[in-house]
Amino acid sequence: MTISVGIDVGGTFTDLILMNDVTGAVRLSKVLTTLDNQAFGVLQALADTEVSLAAVDSIVHGTTTTTNAILERKVARVGMIATRGFRDTLELGRRTRPTAYGLKGSFKPLIPRELRLEVDERLDGKGQVLTPLDETQFLAAVKALMASGVEALLIHFLHSYANPVHELRALELAKTVWPNHYLTVGHQVISEYREYERGTAGAVNAAVQPILDRYIQRLQSELTKEGFGHDLLVMQGNGGTVGARSVARMAVNTVMSGPASGVMAAAHIGRIANILNLITYDMGGTSSDVALIEKGLPKVSSELELEYGMPIHVPMVDVHTVGAGGGSIASVNTAGILQVGPRSAGARPGPICYSRGGTEPTITDANLLLGRLDSTKLLSVSNPVTVEYVSEHVLQKIGQPLGLSAKEAAAAILRVANHNMVGAIRLVSLARGHDPRDFALFAFGGAGPLHATALARELGIPSVLIPARPGLTNALGCLVADVRHDFVKPVNRLLKRLTDAEIADALDQQIAEGLGIIAKDGIPVTDIEILHTAEMQFQGQSHLLSVELLRQNATVESLQQAFAKAYWNRFEVELAELLPVLSSLNTSLVGKRRVPSLSQLSQSTPAATLAGAEVNRRPVWFDGAGWLDTSVYARDRLPDVDIPGPAIIEQLDTTIVLEPSNVARHDAFGNLLITI
Repeated sequence: MTISVGIDVGGTFTDLILMNDVTGAVRLSKVLTTLDNQAFGVLQALADTEVSLAAVDSIVHGTTTTTNAILERKVARVGMIATRGFRDTLELGRRTRPTAYGLKGSFKPLIPRELRLEVDERLDGKGQVLTPLDETQFLAAVKALMASGVEALLIHFLHSYANPVHELRALELAKTVWPNHYLTVGHQVISEYREYERGTAGAVNAAVQPILDRYIQRLQSELTKEGFGHDLLVMQGNGGTVGARSVARMAVNTVMSGPASGVMAAAHIGRIANILNLITYDMGGTSSDVALIEKGLPKVSSELELEYGMPIHVPMVDVHTVGAGGGSIASVNTAGILQVGPRSAGARPGPICYSRGGTEPTITDANLLLGRLDSTKLLSVSNPVTVEYVSEHVLQKIGQPLGLSAKEAAAAILRVANHNMVGAIRLVSLARGHDPRDFALFAFGGAGPLHATALARELGIPSVLIPARPGLTNALGCLVADVRHDFVKPVNRLLKRLTDAEIADALDQQIAEGLGIIAKDGIPVTDIEILHTAEMQFQGQSHLLSVELLRQNATVESLQQAFAKAYWNRFEVELAELLPVLSSLNTSLVGKRRVPSLSQLSQSTPAATLAGAEVNRRPVWFDGAGWLDTSVYARDRLPDVDIPGPAIIEQLDTTIVLEPSNVARHDAFGNLLITI
């Protein structure tokens, strides 16, 4: 592989990094996301590199297509055929409420009730057939859904995790009449015993399958037309990649694709810099994503709930998202309380200072008023407005209702936004038994380095790591991501009733299936790493614990010992009188792709002294210190010396804030390490 490209499509910007692994040349591009059709932004970013697509060996794409489609309910029209009496599983859910202590709230399932049909068939919990599938009824239901204009079909039968025979037969029948390949079978998406979670994941897959397929095929076609001679690779939510030809079959796996790419980049950079425990903090234009990396490995979870009533139990990088991005709108509610987010100004109209028609104050506008941003250096702003113009709007919308000046209102916006982001970091660290003081904060995204030092100070995090290209880190994650396929085998039996041979056979089958898929996709890999875990619980409990498992030691006894240890580490309790249950066996195959060197990303020409890197001085507001006269440095001119705060460090894709008492220095890999 010589020339490789990573592209990440965010809510505001589409970012690209092109790297030539032979010459070391790097091309960067950052364009506005074309929300109506993301492919246009991708093609524009590629065109900006001025490199012929015929010379490109690999393009890896992180996308928000599926996530946004679900959140905005801009999904395909889906029909579902279920076991008689169980079509309302998706709507009944878990008898929870949208607001736990509220008196009102509503939930709208992805598939409306009139498009959820039932047929006679029934298995028991062990997979034994109680009522055979009525094939005549099933075909009639399929035709009825076709007549109603349904584009995608979900087949979701009771207990298919124990025995998929009826779902597989139904799939065969559906293929004889269904007009396209948008067919989803519940057990093939996730094969777990919980009908609601399995059905919801299937519904999500069916709802976004046509949308993702059309987008990827259109993009692949345009790339091929321009001379690209390979298959596009697409980031998945588990941090791996998959080929364009097979990505739509399991479209649900691309949910959280964008955030996952940033976490993978952070893990890669952390390993290179020998900082293995990281809390990642990605603040973009629309939201902030936080995740935890321990011992160089991102946390992966199968318990994602995208929004209320939308559990998606497929393996994904464990990312927590809050509606606090650079474009998050600040407002005063009817109770007179300042709120920041989750509403966002997005790419259009954007913040007021972007001069695209925005009139509502945002976090970016607050940073501008407080001297942290330079109004003349904002990206993609052709006709910048004056600071006074922004100040008038902040005063009118926020300051006057709260009895504050414009700059006091801007400071209040920053405090509230930082409070929201600190809460998100606590959720992935303290709430899960991790002390933030044992980690470094890895800050990236276009706006992350603006807030990182304040968040670290609040949480007691001792250091902040800023990569060479913070605003393009998600695109870098696409470049360094491996090929990954995850498999889940439901077991749901008492551990003592299993044999070592049954466990070994299940793992071997998953390995064989994964190797077959990697070979079929034809994606070049240098090595394949195989990881095994088991989901376990005590009999009668509802929560699960994940236990690491080695294939050469996959026995009943080793699982029992590993589960006891994991339970003690989590709860410091021994429950020797309870019987452990093996819920599922999981296998991940990680195909290692050749990763380009990152040494050229910084592209710096250091000055002889720190004074030589200074490009400006201006008053900047700092929480707890007020307004301070502050040096502004160009990052690509910084020499190899300590940089004391307060300071502002500017580069193409972000602005970095050093608070008073902070000290920063570049490492050998172009990262900026800030001591808090």
